[in-house]
Amino acid sequence: MSSSTDFVLAIEDLTVSFDGFKAIDNLNLYVDKNELRVIIGPNGAGKTTLLDMICGKTRASAGSIKFKNEEMTTLPEYARVRKGIGRKFQTPSIYENLSVFQNLEVSFPKGRSVIGAIFFKCTDEVLAKVDSVAKEIGLLETLHTEAGLLSHGQKQWLEIGMLLMQEPELLMLDEPIAGMSTRERDLTAELLKRISNNRSVIVIEHDMEFVKKIAHKVTVMHQGKILAEGSMDKVQNDPAVIDVYLGH
Repeated sequence: MSSSTDFVLAIEDLTVSFDGFKAIDNLNLYVDKNELRVIIGPNGAGKTTLLDMICGKTRASAGSIKFKNEEMTTLPEYARVRKGIGRKFQTPSIYENLSVFQNLEVSFPKGRSVIGAIFFKCTDEVLAKVDSVAKEIGLLETLHTEAGLLSHGQKQWLEIGMLLMQEPELLMLDEPIAGMSTRERDLTAELLKRISNNRSVIVIEHDMEFVKKIAHKVTVMHQGKILAEGSMDKVQNDPAVIDVYLGH
């Protein structure tokens, strides 16, 4: 077993119980630097709960979550964000009435409020960052568009961009392509591949075609445990995985 110093994220013996029900049951998970990991599994497998525990929204009953070899389990959510863990939830939380530019600018980690940002003198550092993130998420042409007018897919990309402004080293996305057009799904696959060039990304996804396109490694969860792990081909042909998916 290699020492956990090699991993961006090392989760060991993680457990959380809700009223005696183990939603996460003695789980171990290791994510490498610049890895794009996809977590799949039937509903109720504990996928979202796992992300909730990594970002600090849900507290562990037992076990360890180490991020860059530092224990996270006792840290509150905001402290984990500052350490470099970014999390996107299923519904985008963007400022609909601000422009794409303002949404990105507001997200620059200088502890500013929305009101503060409107009267804030934009430094070259912030401008350069907004520019590079807008390029990365494919919204350079829409910087001065009101966010509420963007397509569903563009809103999702903007929210990813708002997280990228904070330069997370681990980015977690819960079903990022839900409700997207085929074209938007393809662009999102490219976007996630770009993003994982210099950070680790964990994605929860149901769409197997999409998983095939993006995953470096796939983790299959079932009943709060890890059932299988490896390449998409490997897990797809795993009898235990086939059984769980066909049995539901």
